[in-house]
Amino acid sequence: MFEKVLFPTDFSEHAKKNLACVGEIPGVREVTLLHVVDATHPSKLGWTHGPEIENAKIRLEEQKKQLESLGLKAKVKVDVITEGDIPRAILETADKEKASLIVMGARGRSLIQGLLLGSVSLNVLRHAKTHVLVMHYKLIESFDEKPLEKFCLRIFSKVLCPTDFSEPSMAALSIVKGLKGIGEVVLEHVVHRGETEEEIEANVKEAKRRLEDIGREFSSAGLKVKTHVHVGSPPEEICSVAEEEDVSLVAMGRHGKGWLRELLLGSTTQDVARNGKRPFLLVYQPP
Repeated sequence: MFEKVLFPTDFSEHAKKNLACVGEIPGVREVTLLHVVDATHPSKLGWTHGPEIENAKIRLEEQKKQLESLGLKAKVKVDVITEGDIPRAILETADKEKASLIVMGARGRSLIQGLLLGSVSLNVLRHAKTHVLVMHYKLIESFDEKPLEKFCLRIFSKVLCPTDFSEPSMAALSIVKGLKGIGEVVLEHVVHRGETEEEIEANVKEAKRRLEDIGREFSSAGLKVKTHVHVGSPPEEICSVAEEEDVSLVAMGRHGKGWLRELLLGSTTQDVARNGKRPFLLVYQPP
């Protein structure tokens, strides 16, 4: 499923760690390394991007050799933009290269400390027409000292799959079930509506029943399954379960009829991608 990967990089510490994770992605065969040079703001000194472009080419070639040493096919691309923005350039390259997965860091060189998902990654998530994997890292010490601990070892070994039981959400679960390399799946539903205690209890009971049915389907595919039903704020509960279960990945669909639906307006999906501390996979379903 993830044979062709697009890997945008700004050569930051996060991007270097992400590159080391590409080989952990099941099924990857070919990687396009992309660096976007933003030349949309002309300098009074004239064209000043020549050294940056040449340096990017050299660094991408070094990273290409790193991937080839892992047995992967790799190619490099430096995209100089004089209009538009970096997210658009990434998405256009993904379309041209027919990438089946975009792999990005949650943060890059332009880090604002405390911002858990950068604007470039966020806008790629919002508009991508393919799957997107956003890497998050634990900080072992202070960020100023830049030690990063990668989460990518066996990244698909234990996957948290939240669902609101909508048709698009169920389609995302079906895609996850077909991924190679998954050892365990954690299914979660968050009840966030109910006028009375009786109504909330009924919703919880129904959610448990439906998750058990879904769990049996995953079990029949040879996967170990756990289920969780909670009451509260979906983003908060999802992020909490991800930490409690020590999952290797959180996988969610873009759309749903309930709390997954409003991705472009700041939905649960976006909030989990932005605030979570685990790698995040946006599962794309064509319209």
